[in-house]
Amino acid sequence: MPDMEDISKKAYFSDSIFWVEVDRIKPNPFQPRKEFDEVALASLAESIRQYGVLQPLTVTRKETEIPGEGIRVEYELIAGERRLRASKLAGLFQVPVVIRHAEESDQMKLELAIIENLQREDLNAVDRAKAFKQLTDEFGLKHHEVGKRIGKSREYVSNSLRILILPQFMQDAVVAGNITEGHTRPLLMLMDKPEEQKTLFEEIQLLRLNVRDTEQRARRIAVDKSRKGDLTPELLLLERELSDSLGTRVRIEKKEQGGKMIVEFFSVEDLAHIRKMLAQNEEHAMPPLTPAEAMHEAPLAEAPVETSAET
Repeated sequence: MPDMEDISKKAYFSDSIFWVEVDRIKPNPFQPRKEFDEVALASLAESIRQYGVLQPLTVTRKETEIPGEGIRVEYELIAGERRLRASKLAGLFQVPVVIRHAEESDQMKLELAIIENLQREDLNAVDRAKAFKQLTDEFGLKHHEVGKRIGKSREYVSNSLRILILPQFMQDAVVAGNITEGHTRPLLMLMDKPEEQKTLFEEIQLLRLNVRDTEQRARRIAVDKSRKGDLTPELLLLERELSDSLGTRVRIEKKEQGGKMIVEFFSVEDLAHIRKMLAQNEEHAMPPLTPAEAMHEAPLAEAPVETSAET
């Protein structure tokens, strides 16, 4: 049978708030959050200076007997990383803590840290995905089991994990806030088209595309890929040159007689940019020949060209 004194001690620690020196609290090795906004931390530190730490941190307590020195008590953080960092910035000596059982498993420490960050919406999409991956890889949890523990659906977990198959520079852009989690879905649609995927990624930032516009472009790229066989190498090159020149997607559609060129824009600013580029190209174009110059340049052996005008 379990020792009643031990049970009472655990209940006492779990229900009480203690004050612990900040330097004695070790960080949570399973903290899923890797990025902390320095400005937000400074703001939180200022708030703590004025009002103190309003919500206790959650830690585990471990006693270790050191020969010749006695008992050494160590604390390991489970939840409250931002509050601990901000408290150090604020110059606090002690912070309030709630002590969980020392035998809390590593899996439980990770789960608690994830849940706290999710509830506060502090995790970016990449860090959240890495935390889910840690739960599945290291602790053998299925996607639906992870979802059940954090109050999310299996689809939510699976879609989060898919972000990790994006190229690293795209994941870094999510962490930096240059693109949103919503932008990753259309980018994932182009995993088998790396060049087009990179181009779309650059367009998201250059043209500040929203998620809906990005999804439309991703679908169009998939369709365009299937029609490339209809264009000659010369037309494909011309299409690419026009796209580079105008800074937007240009499509050439060939028909039996002639064809058409489609220049895409997704905002008034986008259209204004295209107009500006066309104007610049016109300025750099060679001026038209005068009638005298035309006569001089025309080959003597060339047959006259008939023209007609409607009246």
